[in-house]
Amino acid sequence: MKALLSKAAGGPQTLVLEDVPNPKAALGFAVVEVKAVGVNYPDVLIIEDKYQVKPPRPFAPGGEISGVVKEVGEGVVNVKPGDRVMGTSNFGGMAEEMTIEAAKLIRIPDTMPFDEAAAFIYTYGVSYYALKHRGRLTPGESLLVLGAAGGVGLAAVELGRAIGARVIAAASSQEKLDLALARGAESGVVYPRGPFDRDGQKELSAIFKQATAPDGANLVLDPVGGDYAEAAMRSMAWEGRYLVVGFAAGIPRIPLNLPLLKGCDIVGVLDIARDPAAHQQKVKELLDLYAGGKIKPHISERFSLARGAEAIGHLAARKAMGKVVVVI
Repeated sequence: MKALLSKAAGGPQTLVLEDVPNPKAALGFAVVEVKAVGVNYPDVLIIEDKYQVKPPRPFAPGGEISGVVKEVGEGVVNVKPGDRVMGTSNFGGMAEEMTIEAAKLIRIPDTMPFDEAAAFIYTYGVSYYALKHRGRLTPGESLLVLGAAGGVGLAAVELGRAIGARVIAAASSQEKLDLALARGAESGVVYPRGPFDRDGQKELSAIFKQATAPDGANLVLDPVGGDYAEAAMRSMAWEGRYLVVGFAAGIPRIPLNLPLLKGCDIVGVLDIARDPAAHQQKVKELLDLYAGGKIKPHISERFSLARGAEAIGHLAARKAMGKVVVVI
């Protein structure tokens, strides 16, 4: 079978498409014929050895997949050969077949296309966990979403609207902002690209404060980080919650006098499914929202497996709007 392999640490240009042996299903695992792979920011990091998980090489990137179960190992009861499924893993997806823990697979409706299934769990799962469980977002509260046209950001816009919040989108271009507005944001703002000097930081803070006026943001969802984090925190309402989701613009340094002055919480969001039953329930609720037309993955680009490196590079360059998917 074909697989896109990382054989040495580096950027997308280091990936190579090669023939490798087909995997076998071990105890508790399943082999899936991969139909589509959602591209996410961890794929950018893992091939550069900058992710918290460092698999032995060679390995295929791609941690979010959909496909058809080909074979199951001993002890697997939740899926069977022929089932249409989606699932997440840290790596291994950019291949014609992959082996994955069967417990991480979820059967998908017959009406759900494989590309949408591969663009579903990571972004909606992280955003739903962030907003509902870590952020405790309630109807009528204001939600500021940074990177609002990215995968996680756009999912947060849709979910925030479904919860009944006042959603304020922040994005780096008018085109991206228009997408977020079309997907449910009530208002929004275009922010400049950093890095910023001190005067630039003040201007950025003013942009976020104006966008969240008059009372500030009750909740900020930030998958961007970098110089944007401090500026966004300055726009928070009293006793707001700041959700740390990712660092597309780098890891920020936030002065700790800000959470003191705002009386706000800084909340880390790491959705690693520690409770399998809770994870299954979360996905069920998200699939119900999908079936009801409340959420739907926006796939801006599709790439073939042979162009999988381009797909990761496209995301790394922050060109993506919604999700980028590799179709196999």
